[in-house]
Amino acid sequence: MFIQTEATPNPATLKFLPGRTVLAAGTLDMRDRQSATQSSLAESLFAIPGVSGVFLGSDFIAVTKASGEWQQLKPAVLGAIMEHFMSGAPILAAGAGEAAAADEFFETKDAETVATIKELIESRVRPAVANDGGDITFRGFKDGVVYLDMKGACSGCPSSTATLRHGIQNLLRHYLPDVLEVRPMG
Repeated sequence: MFIQTEATPNPATLKFLPGRTVLAAGTLDMRDRQSATQSSLAESLFAIPGVSGVFLGSDFIAVTKASGEWQQLKPAVLGAIMEHFMSGAPILAAGAGEAAAADEFFETKDAETVATIKELIESRVRPAVANDGGDITFRGFKDGVVYLDMKGACSGCPSSTATLRHGIQNLLRHYLPDVLEVRPMG
């Protein structure tokens, strides 16, 4: 098994590509050992000193470090990923990842605008963000402000604010004059 690695715009996050499906649907963002109980792979990765986040995408695993250097951490992470895939164990624990997406908020009168926002994020933004080892999801729309949730390499990335402000905000404003601003949730 050959696992490729790619840098992300976030220097604390490295993207690991095992060359096979990781999650068949959706994504899973785990930022601590407690949330890692949803995945035996994530539990193995959190057991490595210095690992502070694990994000599972369709065909990649993004690992975020709190401390240490990638030169020292990378072999341990590669070993844990390889061991997991060789074992044939499922990526997710039974029942994991079934939690409904966080409640979205918007007014009924804005439903058409929200549908367009979601379509633009799905077709134009998410593929690019996944390329960088993260994910972005719609959370709400109120008073001209679009609220998005940034996950994986995107959360805490130095360039995420610029991505939101300039890239996504400009894209949405181009198609939807009602959009005044884009903000991250929490």
